[in-house]
Amino acid sequence: MRIKKLIAVFVVLFAISGANAQAKKYNIHTVAFYNLENLFDTINGPNNDEEWLPNGAQSWTKAKYKQKLQNLARVLSEIGTGENTSNSPTLIGCCEIENRGVLEDLVKEPLLINKDYGVVHFESPDKRGIDVGFLYQKKHFKPTSYKNIPLLIYKNQLNESAKRKHESDDVSDDKSEIDKNLDRVYTRDILLVTGFLDGEEINIMVNHWPSRSGGEKKSSPFREAAGRLNRKIMDSIYKINPNAKIITMGDLNDGTYNKSVKEGIGAKRKKEEVKEFGIYNPFEEMFYKGNATLFYRDAGDIFDQIMVSETLIKKDYSSFRYWKAGIYNKPYMITTAGQYKGYPLRHGNTEIGYSDHFPSFIYLIKEIK
Repeated sequence: MRIKKLIAVFVVLFAISGANAQAKKYNIHTVAFYNLENLFDTINGPNNDEEWLPNGAQSWTKAKYKQKLQNLARVLSEIGTGENTSNSPTLIGCCEIENRGVLEDLVKEPLLINKDYGVVHFESPDKRGIDVGFLYQKKHFKPTSYKNIPLLIYKNQLNESAKRKHESDDVSDDKSEIDKNLDRVYTRDILLVTGFLDGEEINIMVNHWPSRSGGEKKSSPFREAAGRLNRKIMDSIYKINPNAKIITMGDLNDGTYNKSVKEGIGAKRKKEEVKEFGIYNPFEEMFYKGNATLFYRDAGDIFDQIMVSETLIKKDYSSFRYWKAGIYNKPYMITTAGQYKGYPLRHGNTEIGYSDHFPSFIYLIKEIK
């Protein structure tokens, strides 16, 4: 009889504990990254946009551009929505955009306009004329500063004195002139945005690292340099605020397992491996479980990654913390037939698709008391 009473007590206590757990409420924000794949307008600009003009190789008309915007707006309006939140991403990093104007056109699309997104963009020296950008819902995020940080990489190895000079440059105030004799590889800058998410300061980096043109192994040093620059930016932020919350995201043109990510940034696969000032990469575990954001020669990989600082994976939810990650790949975004069946549905001669990448996202949550 005594045992039965004890069991009854435990059942009641468990029920009360469960009810309390269910009663907890959280403020949830989605943070997303999306490679918008050649989001060019139809206006002849100062960059290399000749292919993406009405008389160019892509026969890029206003009607095609409008359809592309509508398609991308649909995806962005849906990422992260469902049983957890009905709101589209609060913060969005993006790449392969021609200029600020295409982002302004995008956020004015009917599916996004009511979200009142702000735009952060800088022109970068990329020879293809593509940049990175950042969108944010104004009611939730208030930027306090933003800057573009050049990724200085060169075809020929720098001499030691030049190396030391560039390595000693402060990333927050890089005003060094480019010596063309050093044969610089012009690529996308890193965009750093700092602001307050519902009153909490957060730092976001948006990346689009150098491509694998010329081969993965040959081009790897360029992406390794990008990883080291990410780490350097983080360390600079931590010097100012040791408790800073940092997110770095982008199309890295490398997988979660590559040297640029594992050694350059120092990203860890498991939370318990992350030490103070370290960084956690939830997409590494996702990759080993068979997930992908893009495909090449029938092999999937995750180039589109979002990593979070140790300060965002603490176990309490009294302030914003990382919760979980995902890849948004709904059926309408996937090629259904032919050689590229199962791949992301991209632009073709007969169809205006979405992108050759699926977007990635994470949730940040905070307990409401």
